[in-house]
Amino acid sequence: MRNKLPISLRLSLALLAAAALSAQTQPGSYRVDLPPDAPLALVSADWGASRATARGGAMLLELHSTLQLRNSGARRIRGVSLLVTAQDSTPGGRASLTLPSLDIDSGDSFPVRLDLRLMRPLQTAPGAMVDVQLDGILFDDLGFYGPNRMNARRALLAWELEARRDRKSLLAALERGGVEALRTELLGAMTRMASQPRLEVQAVRAGRATAIEPEREVALAALSLPASPVELLSGSIRIAGDEARAPHLLLRNVGSKPVRSVEVSWLVRDSHGREYAAGALPADVDLAPGQTRPAARDGALRFSLPGGAPASVTAMSGFISSVEFADGGMWLPTRQALQNPRLLGVLPLSGEEERLVELYRRKGLDAVVRQLQKLR
Repeated sequence: MRNKLPISLRLSLALLAAAALSAQTQPGSYRVDLPPDAPLALVSADWGASRATARGGAMLLELHSTLQLRNSGARRIRGVSLLVTAQDSTPGGRASLTLPSLDIDSGDSFPVRLDLRLMRPLQTAPGAMVDVQLDGILFDDLGFYGPNRMNARRALLAWELEARRDRKSLLAALERGGVEALRTELLGAMTRMASQPRLEVQAVRAGRATAIEPEREVALAALSLPASPVELLSGSIRIAGDEARAPHLLLRNVGSKPVRSVEVSWLVRDSHGREYAAGALPADVDLAPGQTRPAARDGALRFSLPGGAPASVTAMSGFISSVEFADGGMWLPTRQALQNPRLLGVLPLSGEEERLVELYRRKGLDAVVRQLQKLR
């Protein structure tokens, strides 16, 4: 269909859009806003490769920037989470960037790379087009600083405790059997990384499935791990083709401490009987010791094979992969618990295992030994 707007009006609208974009892409359009008392300082920010494009009544922002930050406090930094906002009320208007497994000493600087796509209304109040704010910092003593609006503390603490657990296990192998025992552990991790089946997982809006198969409700198979303070008693989820929606869980606190939230990790079985790890989903739930209560989540997950082909889901299992207590402490499964043959064949390496395997590939065994001894 031909555009029936008069040429003069189309030209005026185009000029207005261009003017709006130009006004909002001048120096000062991108702002890094750190609290004055934050133990983190901005050294420099390069926004040169970022750009804004008009899309109807909205603006597509493609951020390609490198921030140079400095630890201006006295404690070593183990993790940082940033909140990047173009517009709070617009879908796609904000994102978070979490950097775990850091080791930044007092006074040291480090780069943070931003490669994000955000949306923003074309007509907005004057001011910065993009705000980068601090959501949280985790220190080596497990102390935390920041507003924690995106639950950064929970994620950063879980990653740090997982990293310490995995380094401790590798260090124990080194002390027990020397460098050859450590080499065996790293080669085993490399083999698992190369052989495990992979599945892509995408969070989508519920009710937007394109699958031909009718939706059906299936029972979740619960897998128990030793010493977990929370039991997944039962659950159900609606499955349609390559999507799984609206999990309902029944949880029981079998420990002695009140629980604030749990994270449930998923295993997915396809129509060929193959099983895959399919990510994890946190659920906020207040559970007193001995209490049983349901937990539900909205939204949907879409599964695809490497290359983009949809993965037809026939069954799902779940297990408790982390627990956050009301006092801020956390429980994670031990390395021994994760040696369950069913899990060992599908669970991906932890972030710390991947980092140390890559260090071994690039710099050899001595570099891994130094890293384990430094961070013990």
